[in-house]
Amino acid sequence: MHGGEVKPGRSQRSSVQKHVNVGLVVGGLLMLLTYLVARHLAVSLPPHVVITEVGQIMDHNNIKDPHETENGKVVCSTAGRSYDLSDTCEVDGDVRTNGTALSVTLVPASGSESERREWMITPYSRKLDGIRKVTVTQLQDRAAAVPCTVTHDVPAVLFAIDGYAGNYWHDYSDILAPVFIASRRYHGEVMFLIANIRLHPQWPVKYRAFLRGLSKYDAVDMDGDAQVRCFPRVTVGLRLYKELSIVPELVPGGRLSMADFTRFLRETYALPRGFEAVVAELRGDAPDAEQARVVNSFDVVLGIHSAGLTNALFLPPGGVLIQVVPYGKMGFIASTAFGSPSADMGLGYFDYDVSVDESSLLEALGPEHPAIKDPDSVHRSVGAAPLAARLNLLPRAASHNSPEVSLFIFSHEHMRTHTYTRMNQGRPEELCREALPLVYRTLHFSALALTASFSFI
Repeated sequence: MHGGEVKPGRSQRSSVQKHVNVGLVVGGLLMLLTYLVARHLAVSLPPHVVITEVGQIMDHNNIKDPHETENGKVVCSTAGRSYDLSDTCEVDGDVRTNGTALSVTLVPASGSESERREWMITPYSRKLDGIRKVTVTQLQDRAAAVPCTVTHDVPAVLFAIDGYAGNYWHDYSDILAPVFIASRRYHGEVMFLIANIRLHPQWPVKYRAFLRGLSKYDAVDMDGDAQVRCFPRVTVGLRLYKELSIVPELVPGGRLSMADFTRFLRETYALPRGFEAVVAELRGDAPDAEQARVVNSFDVVLGIHSAGLTNALFLPPGGVLIQVVPYGKMGFIASTAFGSPSADMGLGYFDYDVSVDESSLLEALGPEHPAIKDPDSVHRSVGAAPLAARLNLLPRAASHNSPEVSLFIFSHEHMRTHTYTRMNQGRPEELCREALPLVYRTLHFSALALTASFSFI
């Protein structure tokens, strides 16, 4: 029965009394659970570490490649090691860009000469084949420079909408968070030079509010820009230190944290902490600001592992992310993509590993399929592939991997989550007042939560 309240008749009174007794017991247990969860959370938050799929960077000294060149005005760091994901250059002085050539040139001062040097920089945050590189050149003398056609008095950040752009998780992990890191220090006085817009013409439209929150100026489409633009400083490329997160001590120009990033999102998208939201379907082509406002009204985002869980970025402080981890030894990938970043965002995080019996993979593939019998063999087959490839370990089976998780299990997760959110909202007294209704609402809530989360993804 849906949407109505059923009143008990006389024959049901004894049953109701039993449920009331059960509710009182559960209320007491919830008070105990409040203490235990709060105590556990106080001691279990992980320290800041830099996690990639193949290695770790533990201090600032490891940022720089051994072949890095410092010549007063140009500092380039190329991804020469397996765990160093990104190429970047910081170019200061008389810097000139050209979009059609996709070049950045440093011109020496009048009367001085420099050694001519050249770097090929991938303007995306991951080492991927097929991305057009930016040619960064340090000229030997000023006579070889092409004259400026447009002069700007603010710095610029040059990056490409490429690689895994268009995937919601990668949009934030690979592009938007690194853009925030590169540009926040300028307080809006910075221009964005964007390559490959022609491949993703809707991308700047979707994230217009985000980009405008960091820059007071219109972005330049480098694909068709024949101008020779002069800047006092240009950052070429984006640097990624940790999946969907920020490592404060490695941020250029001052410390920033993931909490600063989520605060910026709330300010940019004007996310008030409002009323209780209804279940809503989020369209992939919707403006990011619209999507953010919907999710910000939630206390909890619950869903199966996929890019849709990136919506947790818009949860209010003290919110909770519950991740359903599909069958197939996906724990490390799930933790790297969302578990660790959630802690950096200041969110509570819980996960649930789907068993083989709960996954429809068993029926779709059969018990002898490697994905069922030996998931580790599937992982070994891709070796040290990028995280994005590992997220699609079972490409043929992924469409069948629709877990049917016991709602009883999620009723337990909901009670833990309910306790966490009330404690973080400074309303522990509501736990006792809400304990009895919670007994009757739990399963209904879980069903709605599952429906809502799947509609996000």
